[in-house]
Amino acid sequence: MDNVPNSSANSDALPDRLLDGLARLCLIVAGVLLVFLIFSFGWLVFGRYVLNDTPTWIEQSSLLIVVYITCLGAGAGVRFNSHLSIDFLREGAPRIPRVIMHAISDGFVLLFGGFMAWQGWLMMLSNAGRPIPMIGLSESWRAAPLVACGALLVVFTCANLIQRITRTGRAGS
Repeated sequence: MDNVPNSSANSDALPDRLLDGLARLCLIVAGVLLVFLIFSFGWLVFGRYVLNDTPTWIEQSSLLIVVYITCLGAGAGVRFNSHLSIDFLREGAPRIPRVIMHAISDGFVLLFGGFMAWQGWLMMLSNAGRPIPMIGLSESWRAAPLVACGALLVVFTCANLIQRITRTGRAGS
């Protein structure tokens, strides 16, 4: 039922529990936003076809909400290793190539997450004064999930990398 590894046996169980809790919070927020998105589209259909008065704010808010759902889910997916991946080549390889492939994969995710957070931050700063049409929020709210997702990717990848290294170090001794 739960893809979260049991970290209670590790000496660093508290950081793992905190990171797992953060990832679960991301999934909860994304789930609540998904429910709100469904209800808002229900209101859109009701307003358009029953009231003959289309609520115009739903389109822009839906675009914003989808970005938050996607970015929060992506961050949690890195923590729980639940992303779609083709890892049969890596897992079928001998130990040394497998470790190298893990390192390369983690390096790419770290670089991508760092770049995403940095560029998202620059977008937030440059769009702070522009409002989103029809909802009036700052355009910075569109870039905020990129910053959060990039930071989550970096933190969760580093934690998974440390966990893999310490597990390998314990297995080797």
